[in-house]
Amino acid sequence: MRIAVLVSGNGSNLQALIDANLSGQIIGVLSNKADAYALQRAEKANIATAVISHKDYPNRESFDDAMHQQLLAWEIDLVILAGFMRILTPNFVSQWQGKMLNIHPSLLPFYKGINTHQRVLNTGDRLHGCTVHFVTAELDAGQSIAQSAIHVSLHDNVESLAQRVHELEHFIYPQVAEWLCNGQLTWTNGQAYFNKKPLERPIQFAQF
Repeated sequence: MRIAVLVSGNGSNLQALIDANLSGQIIGVLSNKADAYALQRAEKANIATAVISHKDYPNRESFDDAMHQQLLAWEIDLVILAGFMRILTPNFVSQWQGKMLNIHPSLLPFYKGINTHQRVLNTGDRLHGCTVHFVTAELDAGQSIAQSAIHVSLHDNVESLAQRVHELEHFIYPQVAEWLCNGQLTWTNGQAYFNKKPLERPIQFAQF
């Protein structure tokens, strides 16, 4: 399976994917920001990179089309969003339906969108974590595949929660990617299947 990773920043999840030695191959890393450190991580791993700045395009549709053309040029089978900070257009998403993953720092369907760590602290939830899901046109609403949770302590703040959740992300994201690469996880007619059975609820990794 030929994989492209879309990034905008540091790329710690990209590094976790690189280090996992997936049975698929990361063909290219695409960023909307030329100064994203993730690009340096890719270059160190001898992975092709491309920068397509959203500022060079008059609208989201033309920007997404440029990305789509790059993915086609790389002959990509699977797109992995790893800290890619642009909302994708419905047309782009539909072209990669069932072939695009995202990881979100909350236990979806709770806390869609941004500032998840602060929102968890504000509400006093005792559990927090991350979710790997298929991408759909509705933000953070695609079918959830896997989750991992941590217990929120009385001493946690936004920074400590972010660090702890990042550690979970680095563990479960490569695992889900590998399931797609080796065929354990598939997508047919809008439904995820795991080991050829419909995935009724997210696979839960051990709490930390």
